[in-house]
Amino acid sequence: MGVRTWLWLWVLLVLGAVCGLAESSCQLLETLTSQSVYKEGDVIIGGLFPVHLQPPEPSLDFTQRAALLQCQNFYLRGYRWLQTMIFAVEEINRNPQLLPNLTLGYALADTCLADKTTISAALGLVTGKDPVVNPSSSRCGRTPKVPVIVGDARSSTSIMIADTLGVFNIPMVSYFATCACLGDRQKYPTFFRTVPSDAFQARAMARMLRLFGWTWVGVVMGDDDYSKSGIQLLLEELQNSQVCVAFSEVIPKVNLEKSIPRIVAMLRQSTAKVIITFAIATDMHVLLSEVLRQNITNKQWIATESWITASFISSPENLASMSGTIGFALRKGNLQGLRSFLTRFQPKDLPSDPFLQEFWEVIFGCSWKNDPSPSLSAMPHCTGYESLDNIENIYTDVSQLRATYSVYKAVYAIAHAIHNMLSCQPGDGPFENGGCPDVTNLQPWQILHYLHTVNFTTPVGEATHFDENGEPPAAYDIINWQVGAHGTLEFVRVGQFDSVDGSHSEFDIDVKRVVWGGGQKEVPMSVCSMPCPPGTRKAVQKGKPICCFDCLPCAEGEISNTTGSTECQKCPDRFWSNAARTTCIPKEVEFLSFQEIMGIILAALSVSGVVLTTSVLATFFFHRDTPLVRANNAELSFLLLLSLSLCFLCALAFIGRPTPWSCMLRHTLFGISFVLCISCVLSRTVVVLVAFRASVPGSNIMRYFGPVQQRLAISLCTSVQVLICVLWLVLSPPIPAEVQGRSARIILECDVGSGAGFACVLGYIGLLAAICFLLAFLARKLPDNFNEAKFITFSMLIFCAVWITFIPAYVSSPGKYTVAVEIFAILASSYGLLLCIFAPKCYIILLRPDKNTKKKMMAK
Repeated sequence: MGVRTWLWLWVLLVLGAVCGLAESSCQLLETLTSQSVYKEGDVIIGGLFPVHLQPPEPSLDFTQRAALLQCQNFYLRGYRWLQTMIFAVEEINRNPQLLPNLTLGYALADTCLADKTTISAALGLVTGKDPVVNPSSSRCGRTPKVPVIVGDARSSTSIMIADTLGVFNIPMVSYFATCACLGDRQKYPTFFRTVPSDAFQARAMARMLRLFGWTWVGVVMGDDDYSKSGIQLLLEELQNSQVCVAFSEVIPKVNLEKSIPRIVAMLRQSTAKVIITFAIATDMHVLLSEVLRQNITNKQWIATESWITASFISSPENLASMSGTIGFALRKGNLQGLRSFLTRFQPKDLPSDPFLQEFWEVIFGCSWKNDPSPSLSAMPHCTGYESLDNIENIYTDVSQLRATYSVYKAVYAIAHAIHNMLSCQPGDGPFENGGCPDVTNLQPWQILHYLHTVNFTTPVGEATHFDENGEPPAAYDIINWQVGAHGTLEFVRVGQFDSVDGSHSEFDIDVKRVVWGGGQKEVPMSVCSMPCPPGTRKAVQKGKPICCFDCLPCAEGEISNTTGSTECQKCPDRFWSNAARTTCIPKEVEFLSFQEIMGIILAALSVSGVVLTTSVLATFFFHRDTPLVRANNAELSFLLLLSLSLCFLCALAFIGRPTPWSCMLRHTLFGISFVLCISCVLSRTVVVLVAFRASVPGSNIMRYFGPVQQRLAISLCTSVQVLICVLWLVLSPPIPAEVQGRSARIILECDVGSGAGFACVLGYIGLLAAICFLLAFLARKLPDNFNEAKFITFSMLIFCAVWITFIPAYVSSPGKYTVAVEIFAILASSYGLLLCIFAPKCYIILLRPDKNTKKKMMAK
């Protein structure tokens, strides 16, 4: 069975003992509260405060009733909270505008910061101390002694009290229980609080982590509902962020001597620089004492409201390890007159305060006069006795009234609820038949109703109300621990977090004023992996948290222009990534131009070919009456040279930015000029072959291959190519096109339009070239000194070799090199024809004129 189950059984036994069903009056078997402060009034408000931090050791002797033991370890901060409630009650009683003709009283009990003593104190408040519970009734149905409670300070005990007293509709207003679970109205319908829920603190903490880029954090939490709920809320807030938990450690309730060194060792070893804490102040005090002893100073602590302003933690000896701590504190209030109230009394002034003797012993180290039953009116025996006015300690420090101010607001909330009850007019009341509550016999459920609707302004000037879940408006100060001018620790307010409503919140922090952990001025980095620079993306390391990653460069055509990108963005059309992969730049437009070296070289070769061809043409023209020129059919030679000039010139049409006219011109001029050229060579080959055959006696075959027939044959062959080109241009002509693909360039080229048309043009040229090569090869051994067939064979061999190798080179060449390959094939085949056919003849015409005679021509 769990602890909570045992507590419930114990509560039921106590209530059964208190509320017996016997006809006689109910009798209390024992008093549940050992130490409490009481003052009579028309309405008694209960209060639960941790005046001590350590409950008494349980007795193991079960043979007799255990003696009532005292709690240990006096807690000055908790005692100040108790005195603040007294201060608020007395201030309200002095106010003629608030609760006129009605006096508030109080019953304040010590919880000893333990579950059993807290629930005992709460039950003691509602049952009272009188041994006879209800002498006038046969049943235990009287109104509780305390109809409303201020407390408790802890979330876990507040849950138990709300579970227990909620059955009887007894409301409680907590001043320090922040667990978000207590906002569940279905489970805790009687619970209110004057501190914000941890849900808002978790939201603010998540905002801070994201703001400073802390993605690799350690977590330290207590072993209680407050800590577990807070961490769960924080993790939910960080669910869709890139924040990862490097380690998570729990400060246990037992075996601290073994657990604390292990936690400290983890703090030292972890690479996480930022440590998030969700733990109550006493747990953090134990941990930080060991952190100080181990001299761990390189961590940035993130504190919650439970300990960020706790003076016993922020002591001077902790400065080395804890300077730079930043966290969220409850909104501070300035309570006029509180310090003078806290320091007003002497022991004789508060005879009913059971904590006073121990308080003076803690403050001054005093021991009371040797008296077996000392009178509280006696003075303590102190060496160098001083008054409280000259003492500065946790109790008298009113510079950071946060939880203290929350106690003050809780009392005022109850007072205003009772005030609204007094203002009720019969017939207009909220209860049955417009009834109003009976102030002389207030019921808890009546106070509960009015607490829901309370809306007031405290004397400090803060508007306060409760929402439908019993929550106040959330407001935090962001506190930074800094070393002051005198070497003391100061709580410096560097920002704030305000929640206007459940969905809208404002987070503001002045980073320039913050001093970070270890006294640094720069925001510390706490990451598992350094942020990926622009131009790279994150790649999560296998088997590790999402915060641990490698940085991979973006692929070509993709960029990342921010630090820590999770993916690269693809550049839009006509843009490409720069070398650093950080921005998209316009793609380079690529085409073979006259301004680049390759274009200049090819243009020069083309022009050179035209010049050379023209020179050969001029040579043949000036020597047209010589036997060699006449024997080689001067008309065909001139036509061949003219077509070769066109072949050289068509190469120029392939250079430059493609346009609709240049695309149509380059392909049609290329196809027609080469067909004209090959037709002339084919005609020469046929004439040479037939001429040799015609030298056989009786042969009259040359009459079919005269000049007219040669012209008709050339015209016919060329006309076929012209017809193909016309059909190509009409049906699907070549047009300029852009080829982008996955590259940094936009390639401007001429799309052939119809692939069939382009194939027909090339195929027809290849067909004529193959026929010409075959005929020249057959006539290669004619017994002629200047065998024309041999020259034609060599020229056609070069022509075919060039165009056979052109096809794979054309297909595989990228971009402008495709055009360059095509131009090279045109120039190479044109130069091959020009040199193979006309170079030997020019050699004889220009250098060996002695062989350019009829005798030499007719030798055989």
